[in-house]
Amino acid sequence: MGILKYSGFISVILAWIVIFASIRLNPWFDFIKNAFSDLGGPLARDPWLYNYGLIIVSFFAFLYAIFLVEVNTNKILIIASAFVMVAAMFLALIGIFHEGTYPHVFVSTWFFIQFDIAILTYGIGLLTERRKLGIYILILFIIGNVVAGVVKWPSAATIEAWGISIIDIWVILSFLDASRR
Repeated sequence: MGILKYSGFISVILAWIVIFASIRLNPWFDFIKNAFSDLGGPLARDPWLYNYGLIIVSFFAFLYAIFLVEVNTNKILIIASAFVMVAAMFLALIGIFHEGTYPHVFVSTWFFIQFDIAILTYGIGLLTERRKLGIYILILFIIGNVVAGVVKWPSAATIEAWGISIIDIWVILSFLDASRR
C-alpha cells in the first residue's frame, strides 16, 4: 500500500508546485485577475508544464482514491472514493482540454463539483462509524460552499485556490482517518 497511502499528499504538494512553477514562468499572471488555467492556455509560456502537471497530479489523486477504496469497508465511503476517481479524471481533462479549447470550462467546473460531491458523501459515510469526524467533514463541505457562494471573488484563481484548499484539508482528514485502519 506504500505509494497509494501517501498519494493524496503527493497530489496536494505536486499541484501547488505545478501552480507556483507555472506562475514563476509567466510573470504576467495576476492572481487577482486570471484563472489558474490561463497558465496552460495558448498565451502562456511553457503551458505544457501546467497541463501535463495536472495530468500527473490527477494520476496521484486517482491512486489515493484507490487507497481509500482498499481501506474502507463502508459502502458510502467507497462510493465517495469513486467520486474522487471521477474528479481525478476531470482534473486530467483540464490538462488535456486546456484554456482556449471548447470543453475546458465544462471539465474545470465539473472537477470541483465532483470533488464537492466526494467530500459530502465521505462526510455522510463517516457519520455511522466516526460521527465526530463525519460532522467535521460535513462542516468543511458547508463552509467551503457557503464561502464560495457568498464571497465576491476578484478572479477565478482566487476561488480556485479556495476550492483547492478545501480539497487539501479533506485529504488530510481522510488520510488521518484511513491511516487508523
